Amino acid sequence: MTITGSGRSRYIEGQIARISHYWVGTILLLGSILFICLSGLDYLAARSHFREFLLFRIAIAAVLFLWFLALKRFDREKKDRRLQYILILTGTFLSSAVVEMMILKLGGSGSTYYAGLNLIVILVLGFVPLRMTESALCVSIIYLTYLVPILVFDRVTSTGQFAASNAFLISTFLISLVWRALNQRSLINSLGLQYELDMDREQLAAYSSGLERLVEERTRDLNKSEVMFRSLFENATDAIMLLDTEGVILNVNSRACEMHNMEACSLVGTDLAGLDAEENRAMLKDRLRSTLAGESLIYETRHFKKDGGTIVLEASSRAVQVNGGVLIQCFYRDITEKKRLQEQLLQSQKMESIGQLAGGIAHDFNNVLAAILGNVELIVKREAVPPGVLEKVRRIEAAARKAVQMISKLLSFARRSNFEPAALDLNEVVEEALDLVKRLIPDKIRVEKALEAGLHFIRGDVVQMDQMLMNLVLNARDAMPEGGSLVISTELVQLTSKNLNVSTQVVPGAYVKLTVSDSGTGIRESDLPHIFEPFYTTKEKMKGMGLGLAMVYGIVKGHQGYITVDSVPGAGTRFEIYIPAAPEYVSRPACGQEEIPMGSGETVLVIDDDRSVLEFTCEALASRGFNTFSSDSAMEGLSLYGGKRDEIDLVITDLVMPEMDGVELAKEIKGLNPDARIISMSAFNDLCKETGADALLKKPFSVSKLLLSVNKALQV
Repeated sequence: MTITGSGRSRYIEGQIARISHYWVGTILLLGSILFICLSGLDYLAARSHFREFLLFRIAIAAVLFLWFLALKRFDREKKDRRLQYILILTGTFLSSAVVEMMILKLGGSGSTYYAGLNLIVILVLGFVPLRMTESALCVSIIYLTYLVPILVFDRVTSTGQFAASNAFLISTFLISLVWRALNQRSLINSLGLQYELDMDREQLAAYSSGLERLVEERTRDLNKSEVMFRSLFENATDAIMLLDTEGVILNVNSRACEMHNMEACSLVGTDLAGLDAEENRAMLKDRLRSTLAGESLIYETRHFKKDGGTIVLEASSRAVQVNGGVLIQCFYRDITEKKRLQEQLLQSQKMESIGQLAGGIAHDFNNVLAAILGNVELIVKREAVPPGVLEKVRRIEAAARKAVQMISKLLSFARRSNFEPAALDLNEVVEEALDLVKRLIPDKIRVEKALEAGLHFIRGDVVQMDQMLMNLVLNARDAMPEGGSLVISTELVQLTSKNLNVSTQVVPGAYVKLTVSDSGTGIRESDLPHIFEPFYTTKEKMKGMGLGLAMVYGIVKGHQGYITVDSVPGAGTRFEIYIPAAPEYVSRPACGQEEIPMGSGETVLVIDDDRSVLEFTCEALASRGFNTFSSDSAMEGLSLYGGKRDEIDLVITDLVMPEMDGVELAKEIKGLNPDARIISMSAFNDLCKETGADALLKKPFSVSKLLLSVNKALQV
């Protein structure tokens, strides 16, 4: 054991504290006894003051004895030097004060009772291991307690005797201090030697004990190492395999057996290449060679399980020396679920990117359609249009409106269109959806429709209903790889709270029921509770991400409807969807001609970066009596408004423009004129709702919708 200076000092301090504790208690007890015992001298030398001095002695003896008891109680476990020091100083002072009172009673400077002060010094400095500063302070207290009262309260009648008494006291004090210093040094040296001796003794005891245990420990080491290795090996959360230099499995832990769903006896003795997926076998030899060359490898691989399934593993391997030979130690961690989640995240990010791209394309295409439909409407409204030309223009309009529906679906895919409920005939939705997906359904699948005539309308979003039906149809197609039948039916039903076995309370009433059933592979009973969960799929890898049925469920719930599924493995699946029927008075929106208000010379500033939309909008406004300014730049339009704001009654601005978007442009215009009237136009509903404009205009728009919006904004 190494002896350090700090350890030696702490040891010496602790021993001195222990010694001090003993001697302070002893002196307090001895002092209380001596004060009582010396009362006999009072009887001989100062009989007239005997009673008074006896009271003094009893009082100080009682105090010292009580301190002795307190020291024993409060300083029993921790030898507190501060408490000891305080007791010594106060005890010294009080004892000296009692002796001094006796001195003053018996002649003051001429009294022989000063010898009692020498006795106090001898007791304190002779027994208690005080430091020099503490010793000097005790001596000073005793001497000042003697000297000061005599100089203040007594008259020195015999200077020689007083000087002799002081000389005797001072000599005693100095001798005691020197003796204390020498004794303290001797004590410290002795304790230091004792410390070193104790340390040497401990070292010898440790060495002796170590030698005695060495043989026993060495005999236990092998068993202990074996138990520890086996415990760590078997209880590891990762699979562990030990291979020879050829890649043959020598040992496996229980996690490896569990991971591969195989017994240890089936794994031990086999070549690791038999577990590796075929695409990884070519790299296995190179990995073994690199590991044996001293490299620590971390890589991903895929292993077969007993049932033929595969697991994705993160592997780490390195060569280890065992009994003079070389083994390869491999750790495998199952990351199948982690990889699946990564792929889902990647797919989700990819779909998000595609959605953003689709949204951008749809925006630009909507500008083109807005110009086409707008100009078609202007042509149709002219009187001198030849019938043959008019018919061709009508065809252009029909094609453009079909393109508008396609763009609306593209925007819905891009998450840029909001729920827009309208009165829908579900039969028509079915017909349109089947018309869109008919090219995706192989001929070996027979499609049957059983649509109830005169079906009530529902109130819903046509794009979302299309998405819902297409997802169900495509799922049914995937469930019939060898062909089969797909049946889609609609009917009006009356539901009560007890008709459906669903997890929520059914609202009673009339519902339009949509049924999509197939004769495909069906769904296992264990999978049925999870099929509507996002990213849950029973399809093969890369053939589905588990979002289709989750979207179907969300659309049904968004329409306050219910969905049930019934499936038998090998016999097909049946989805039933219930959407609340709209009240009977709900009918198709009237297709009659809207009354288009005329302008009365108001001035409108039109700002759009698409020139074709800009020109159509200005022409439509001019044809109805409005004055127009136009700009294809947001910055230029803002400058134009700043110069002519007193003339301009209304600003129509696109929302998606370079340099400055329509929202920021509207704020700038409101900053110039808080009363400015503004119409925001965009193909994106979610953007339109954030502008704070006086009216909103969704692209593409007709002349009538444009003029109605202008009239609405001017009347605000």
